[in-house]
Amino acid sequence: QVQLVESGGGLVQAGGSLRLSCAAFGRTRDNYAMGWFRRAPGKDREFTAGITWTIGTTRYADSVRGRFTISRDNAKNTVYLQLNSLKPEDTAVYYCATCVGLGYGCNNWGQGTQVTVSS
Repeated sequence: QVQLVESGGGLVQAGGSLRLSCAAFGRTRDNYAMGWFRRAPGKDREFTAGITWTIGTTRYADSVRGRFTISRDNAKNTVYLQLNSLKPEDTAVYYCATCVGLGYGCNNWGQGTQVTVSS
């Protein structure tokens, strides 16, 4: 019933920026939070950032704190991930998800959007 449509990925040079969007269709706010995760080639999925729908409490992975910013537009049922100061190690497929908490209990996932950071 809930669909997540992601966009905004692309190829950028190290130090550059991207903004990822995740548009949610359905009763997304039945869940407590939204999250962004990423999976690099040959590696497990890892939590990147999360935000609650209510007051916008956020949580970040240590690897991205200070560089990435998660936000949401409740009226548009959309969450964003602003990626700044990108590093080659940020290269991954980025997924958004509906979650019961900040980075856990995620039960719906988007299709993923590729972020590639060149040296």
